[in-house]
Amino acid sequence: MGVFTFENETTTPIAPARMFKAMAVETDKLSAKVAPQIIKSTEIIEGNGGAGTIKKITFQEGPKEGYMKHRIDSIDKDNLTYNYSVIEGDFMNDKIEKISHENKIVASPDGGSILKLKTTIYTVDGADVSEDVLKGGQAKGEGMFKAIEAYLLANPNECN
Repeated sequence: MGVFTFENETTTPIAPARMFKAMAVETDKLSAKVAPQIIKSTEIIEGNGGAGTIKKITFQEGPKEGYMKHRIDSIDKDNLTYNYSVIEGDFMNDKIEKISHENKIVASPDGGSILKLKTTIYTVDGADVSEDVLKGGQAKGEGMFKAIEAYLLANPNECN
């Protein structure tokens, strides 16, 4: 098994507790609002929303048609951490076993937040993941983060 890890930090003017609520607690509802051209539906397949819950995200039809399943590994509202693993998806083909995401939101000096993200891609034996795949996944994650940020800025009463 190969392991590829990258870390990233993204800042936002949104307060930490509000950003955490949007990204970890209410993400299912918000995803369809902020990216309806991408997200068709999110459904819980197993669990109650806490650790161990498995969700299926279905993408819109067309060139990006598909799905992925992710499992919530841990969620800590007190420490603003949310960890999950993508465990299945049509994009994973025969090279990727799973993709783990560790998210932590901390306060920034200006009253906003910093999202600290660590992504680890586990590949099947002998498989290699190109730099383009890593950058593409990172860009998609940042795009969703920025879409949620824009939505929260435009809707100050959401996720309070």
